[in-house]
Amino acid sequence: MTATHATRRTRLAELLPAHDVDAVLVTRGVNVRYLTGLASSNAAVLVTADGTATLATDSRYTETARRLCPDVEVRQERDVAGSLVATAAGRVGVEAHHMSVADYFRLGGDLPRLSGLVESVRRVKDEEEIDLIRTACALTDQAFGDVLPRLRPGVTEREVARALETRMIELGADKPAFDSIVASGPNGSIPHHSPSERPLQRGDLVTMDFGALYDGYHADMTRTVAIGEPAAWQRELYDLVRAAQRAGRHAVRPGALTHEVDAAARDLITAAGHGERFGHGLGHGVGLEIHEVPFLAPPKPDSDAGHARLEDRVPVTVEPGVYLPGMGGVRIEDTLVTRDAGPELLTRTTKELLVL
Repeated sequence: MTATHATRRTRLAELLPAHDVDAVLVTRGVNVRYLTGLASSNAAVLVTADGTATLATDSRYTETARRLCPDVEVRQERDVAGSLVATAAGRVGVEAHHMSVADYFRLGGDLPRLSGLVESVRRVKDEEEIDLIRTACALTDQAFGDVLPRLRPGVTEREVARALETRMIELGADKPAFDSIVASGPNGSIPHHSPSERPLQRGDLVTMDFGALYDGYHADMTRTVAIGEPAAWQRELYDLVRAAQRAGRHAVRPGALTHEVDAAARDLITAAGHGERFGHGLGHGVGLEIHEVPFLAPPKPDSDAGHARLEDRVPVTVEPGVYLPGMGGVRIEDTLVTRDAGPELLTRTTKELLVL
């Protein structure tokens, strides 16, 4: 992917003049990987306005860096950031949202502070990235289908989570994309419940939020199933969330404002009287991180949240939920990609209520 990484660096370099800098020092590990291909615990890359790059890392990664990045100057340094700044020409901006105050002042304390610049480039994915996310989602789908028969009364939340994670790895995932959520019965009212020793019981709704990591790229999917015949209120709640999720998916298109996509789903839940029980945003970008820009959420006057426009080739999740304390909850989530011809759904497992 050498040519791909060079293209990414060129896209970043084109943004530098508008910020009145001659180069940018990239120290955030995930951004270094995006621009060079090197995954390292100690690396930084200096990208200049003409698109050239210098990568610094220590002796543990030097050989790998030179193999992965033949078109980039590689320096073996322990103080990766300091060495690059010391030899840079002109004004060098730094990743202010990542760098500690101590490191900033160690580098001089007067460098232009940039925030989210590489992330803004990462937002739109190339087709190679989308292929990797598509594979991660396929592994996630298959693991869910394979583990589903094991969901029965007496099996604990923790056992279900472990089964999902093990199966994803058996199928080819590097590891789980994040700590899996399995929330049964009343625990379903906690959006980020940690799996416990609670056994599944007949009459439970069970929410499972999980995903595979494949070659650095993440999948994210949530499904809610019923153990035994669901009560009327459970079916009603599920049908509401499913309708909201469908509306949110259909609103994902290039040019749409992120708060408009959020509202497409949220308005249905609010009209049904459950607006206060849907407390999180509708979704988020996904890629080298499980949570990336853009964020599908209501607008905030004092920030950019909700005001961004979607573009072609932006992977996002759509995950409305309603959570009733003491009773349970429902969340349904897919990963999809914005396309000019309509959203491409990457997580394909049915969204019908499965009764086990």
